[in-house]
Amino acid sequence: MTRVAIVTGGTRGIGEAISIELKEAGYKVAATYAGNDDAAKAFSSRTGIPTYKFDVGNFDLCQENVTKIESDLGPVGILVNNAGITRDGTLHKMSPARWEEVIRTNLTSCYNMCRCVIDDMREQNFGRIVNIGSVNGQAGQYGQVNYAAAKSGIHGFTKALAQEGASRGITVNAVAPGYVATDMVRAVPEKILQKIIRTIPAGRLGEAHDIARSVLFLVAEDADFINGSTLSINGGQHMY
Repeated sequence: MTRVAIVTGGTRGIGEAISIELKEAGYKVAATYAGNDDAAKAFSSRTGIPTYKFDVGNFDLCQENVTKIESDLGPVGILVNNAGITRDGTLHKMSPARWEEVIRTNLTSCYNMCRCVIDDMREQNFGRIVNIGSVNGQAGQYGQVNYAAAKSGIHGFTKALAQEGASRGITVNAVAPGYVATDMVRAVPEKILQKIIRTIPAGRLGEAHDIARSVLFLVAEDADFINGSTLSINGGQHMY
């Protein structure tokens, strides 16, 4: 049976690498995105992976689009919650809108998407959910109280849902990337980026495929005894 996988934020950066890795391993993949139509079109043309545009922070849109994906591809057996944004700033300068936007996109989206697939996974007695956290959700980061809170919340969400799904063949795990050479990280001023790299024992930024390989490992049929775990992939920057 060919499993159907949804990857949120699946057309760029880490999400793109995950989508491609899953497709090359034989899964049917649906990649979601929020706004960059040109990037999504180029991604789909290059990979043959269908894309679905919607706001993962909106429950009704998640429900509507999961139903469409299931109609197009079949029952969802794998969900990778990768969508994420940053709206950095120290707390004393952070507006409520910047707080709420990050929590909504990074954390509430995990509830939304998991809630939309969990019933079918329970019915199938199979499910693989991988939530993409962050080293900054483990160690914290100056100027990222919103992002760190959302990513730390993902780690707790993962452990709780793992307990709920285990008896029905559903595993829920997290991957906590360190600093990966995506557009978001490359946008950091060079002076600050070099300072970050000096804190990484491996001496380099991670690559998107470093994260994608770990996701492929966690969603495998025979990964059924790995549950509630957080896999840290950060070049030794933070050991947790």
